[in-house]
Amino acid sequence: MDFDLTPDQRSIRDAARQFAEAELGDRIAPYDERHEFPHEIVRKLGDLGFLGAVVSPDYGGAGLDYVSYALVVSELCRGDASVGITMWAHNSLCTNHIALNASEEQKRKYLPPLTSGQVLGAWGLTEPGSGSDAAALRTRAELRGDHWVLNGSKAFITNASVGKTAVVMARTEPVEGGRGVSAFILEQGMPGFTAGKPYRKLGLHASDTAELVFEDARVPVENLIGTRGTGFQQAKSVLEGGRIAMSAMGVGIAEAAIDQAKKYMKQRTAFGRTLAEFNGLQGMIADLATGLEAARLLMLRAAYLKDSGKPAMHAAAMAKVFSSEIAMKAATQALQIHGGAGYITEFPIERIFRDAKLTEIGEGTSEIQRLVIARELLQSV
Repeated sequence: MDFDLTPDQRSIRDAARQFAEAELGDRIAPYDERHEFPHEIVRKLGDLGFLGAVVSPDYGGAGLDYVSYALVVSELCRGDASVGITMWAHNSLCTNHIALNASEEQKRKYLPPLTSGQVLGAWGLTEPGSGSDAAALRTRAELRGDHWVLNGSKAFITNASVGKTAVVMARTEPVEGGRGVSAFILEQGMPGFTAGKPYRKLGLHASDTAELVFEDARVPVENLIGTRGTGFQQAKSVLEGGRIAMSAMGVGIAEAAIDQAKKYMKQRTAFGRTLAEFNGLQGMIADLATGLEAARLLMLRAAYLKDSGKPAMHAAAMAKVFSSEIAMKAATQALQIHGGAGYITEFPIERIFRDAKLTEIGEGTSEIQRLVIARELLQSV
């Protein structure tokens, strides 16, 4: 069993780490405070090839394996989770959906602008009334001549108002569940297609999250992805990679929290000793570090299975639920180590704590991940 990264994987990880150290960290705090999207910083990700991470070089992508991709996501989220989620939602969801399921003509048209960072991508599955029960979506698409006409809305969509290309799932058949759902490519400026005002969120203030709204939105027939009625199946395959990326986000946030805890423990004194000399706090940080390494191994295992072409849904769910919960645990305990200092915005742990919670919700809640895991286990009995 070989746990070593390849030279290419180490090089890619190091490039992401160097970018995060140079561009993120404390430098992102003003954007977080203003709830402002960091356009210039995200544009630089395109220059590095990180906005076409898993797409073939034939379409301008970097063609990274999933292990390398997960390492990039974790390093970016270690620097700042707002930039990290912007990058991986663009890659894992919108861009990857097109790369995996679109026609050659659609790939040639839409992938190069996405992989270069010329445009950002959004992905619309969740609706106000269908979160965990995604197959209950109500957005409808009706074929009228040479256009599909969409009506409905999508909620909690990353990159919704900054993205210029969106992949959207809509119901095209009058049947319940996922069998009647199709996927479409929409572009900013299409008649009837708009983005709502960005949400004011608990965390991830420098990322863009808003509604997508369809009011008789006219979409050319050639923008249907794949076969009519297969959109939900496409979405499930896309979510497998998305959960690996969310796992990597959890790993990055946990590592950021531990970084801040270690730094504070070495600087802060109490009763004539640094906090780092207290046995109780030493045990706390040791447990967090152990959990982080377990999460990292689960993340890398899921990514390895994905790269090997083996079933990865079960492993991705395990990695996602464990990594997200260690991220929340690490952020909570690191803030506790800071005491009152952790509760004010002058210290990064406050932002890290707020950002961590989304990992337990997005890409399927912890409850849904456990359901996926249990179903797999019980089917084998």
